[in-house]
Amino acid sequence: MLHWKRVLRPLAAFLLAAAAVTVPTAASAQAAAAPSSGWNDFTCKPSAAHPRPVVLVHGTFGNSVDNWLGLAPYLKNRGYCVFSLDYGQLPGVPFFHGLGPVEKSAGQLDAYVDRVLAATGAAKADIVGHSQGGMMPRYYLKFLGGAAEVNALVGLAPSNHGTTLGGLTALLPYFPGAEDLLSEATPALADQIAGSAFLTKLNAGGDTVPGVRYIVIATRYDQVVTPYRSAFLTGPNVRNVVLQDLCPVDLSEHLAIGLLDRIAFHEVANALDPARARPTTCASVFS
Repeated sequence: MLHWKRVLRPLAAFLLAAAAVTVPTAASAQAAAAPSSGWNDFTCKPSAAHPRPVVLVHGTFGNSVDNWLGLAPYLKNRGYCVFSLDYGQLPGVPFFHGLGPVEKSAGQLDAYVDRVLAATGAAKADIVGHSQGGMMPRYYLKFLGGAAEVNALVGLAPSNHGTTLGGLTALLPYFPGAEDLLSEATPALADQIAGSAFLTKLNAGGDTVPGVRYIVIATRYDQVVTPYRSAFLTGPNVRNVVLQDLCPVDLSEHLAIGLLDRIAFHEVANALDPARARPTTCASVFS
């Protein structure tokens, strides 16, 4: 039986923090329960043109289907073997994932990438993540041996250096019990607050590890990862991109950049295959 108290506590923390990264649509229950269409095919073998499988990592409150209804088919139609996982589940909370401690979620990603590599026969994978899903893999790369298994990490509005939520986190100390509720109910949100113990550990000694390419695609209109430049990384093999530098009239905010923005998707494709990259412009929405 579903324990609604367990469902409501994370959602209360979500409202408190105003930090949802992916809010599923009204049809989320059906979409999350349905099999993905055209991806997560463990019989898929990478081609010579696209020799690495792509692993998609959803954001907080997302899941392996809802977060990727746009990007997964986009990449699959371009010849990639595409996979997506659910991680960070809390007991008794369906559909809404990415809520558990980020360090534990990184271990789930590690196991999933191992499974994908074993099934496809590829030596390395590429990872594309949205928000927490663009930040969490860095723990896997840095502390769990992922650098030997990953060629590139592409982050769409990733929470790499945490968020102030437009200054809202500064108010938490004024509400007794609020920080404890946030940590207990949804550890992943607490881990993503700027200055958290998790982020301090993750970013100590540098943002990157050798041997991996890092691409960050951010939007000036991000209302969740604030300030938006906190998504950027510093180090070798890093490319930081602002979506509006590619198309000034693109108004995508935090959710849209991962869910439906084909200009962002085009830049993801460029990041995965830089040798065949084509300039991303406003016209890329039609490509």
